Amino acid sequence: MVLLVSGLVAGLILAACSTVAGSGDIDATGRFQGVELSEPTPKPSFVLTDTAGQPYDFQASTQGKLTLLYFGYTYCPDICPVHLAQITSVLDRNPPLRENTEVIFVSVDPGRDSPEVIRNYLDGFSEDYIGLTGSMDELRTAEEALGVPAAILGDTSDPDYLVGHAAQVFAWAPDGLGYTMYPFGTRQSEWAHDLEVLANLGGER
Repeated sequence: MVLLVSGLVAGLILAACSTVAGSGDIDATGRFQGVELSEPTPKPSFVLTDTAGQPYDFQASTQGKLTLLYFGYTYCPDICPVHLAQITSVLDRNPPLRENTEVIFVSVDPGRDSPEVIRNYLDGFSEDYIGLTGSMDELRTAEEALGVPAAILGDTSDPDYLVGHAAQVFAWAPDGLGYTMYPFGTRQSEWAHDLEVLANLGGER
């Protein structure tokens, strides 16, 4: 099933794992090759649970880091693994950049994505990636903090149900401000360019 939606990011693709557009003003021109926000936005505050079962304060735990956050789920057949593979490839080619970058994966499918499942999934990309989960209410709080619609779970009586979720990766520079977001289809060259720019906006490298 391939759907096309209109919304915040033009051209955001809804593929088999169904994606939901986010919100906020954008400016497609500027120093970035991703989707640039019209105004930098502060990193939001919310607490979820990491794969070790510990509370994870998103804002405090990523302070001073280049931070990438993505809402997804481990059973996603296409968009989620593509995003993570693209980011991993770029960071693997730039160890100094990787050292000060936190990649956060928030599962919006807590019924299937236990902490162990999330950890095993992320380890296929990088053992350093942070996996987060929580109750549906806690996840909704995180989604609201980012201004994205609530994830939509399919028929959970079907073990292969799909989940509609925000498909863009959110990015914050080490200065704690968000300047850009990255829809599905962002190329590695665009990631490589923008992550270097973002990494030099505040903080220490």
